[in-house]
Amino acid sequence: MEIVATAHAEGSMHDFKLYTDSIGSAVHGDITVFGDSGYQGIKNLHGNSDTPKKKPKGGELSEEEKAANTRLSRVRISVEHVNAKFKVFKIIANKYRNRRNRFALRASLICGIINFENPKC
Repeated sequence: MEIVATAHAEGSMHDFKLYTDSIGSAVHGDITVFGDSGYQGIKNLHGNSDTPKKKPKGGELSEEEKAANTRLSRVRISVEHVNAKFKVFKIIANKYRNRRNRFALRASLICGIINFENPKC
């Protein structure tokens, strides 16, 4: 897996809101987007996407839905591993206290380091 692009915003913002504001419309239709449960509704924006099925209130998931969620989580774990590698550099893990206009440059440089060190994440 390779980090191709990053998006950021000032202050706290939900991941799905950041996705829709930044790169949501730029993702090609052939690319499959895997999101966590916070991305419910992404199917309306990007038809080729998949998110885990949530348990309905007062109900249970069927065995098929549980198996589908497990398959999805096995694919998504590689994304979470890349997030963890990015957080090692502490630019995301802690409050950023440097010049805001340099954040994107530094984040891109870190992505380049991760891509260089782990070509097949």
